[in-house]
Amino acid sequence: MFDPIFNLLKQMSADTDPAQIALAVSFALIFSFTPLWSLHNVLVLLLVSILRVNWSVFFAAWALLSLAAFVLDPLFHIVGTHILTMQSLNETWTAMYNNNFWYLFNFNNTIVMGSLVISLTLFIPVFFISKWLVIRYRNNVVDYVKKSHVLQLAKANKWLSPFLPD
Repeated sequence: MFDPIFNLLKQMSADTDPAQIALAVSFALIFSFTPLWSLHNVLVLLLVSILRVNWSVFFAAWALLSLAAFVLDPLFHIVGTHILTMQSLNETWTAMYNNNFWYLFNFNNTIVMGSLVISLTLFIPVFFISKWLVIRYRNNVVDYVKKSHVLQLAKANKWLSPFLPD
């Protein structure tokens, strides 16, 4: 039950570059905000694989941010509707819908469009905030977490000890 939490703590305090962890959170933002079976999520998974992003953090952030996505779906719908009904982009959307390649991406769906625009807009700010939080966590919290009684009890458990920070 606590394995994912301890694994995340281990990754946060490991020697992994904070940028890799921040990229994992940023890519998880796109992956979780947009509908799961969208074609652009295949591109996200490809980038996560190529850029050597931390998979543990990616999946943990995906799980947490997916919960936020359900709450934000009405906002995604509003933004997507606004973008798809803009008169200045009407010809663009028509051309994309009539092209087989772009049609596969399902950009004519208001939630897909809204969630993709919002997640791409937040990608860079989330990257820098996540990187800053990882650095702050390593500088200020790691020693406290390593000395905590809960972690000491978990280290005594032979099943949990491989997942815990040293």
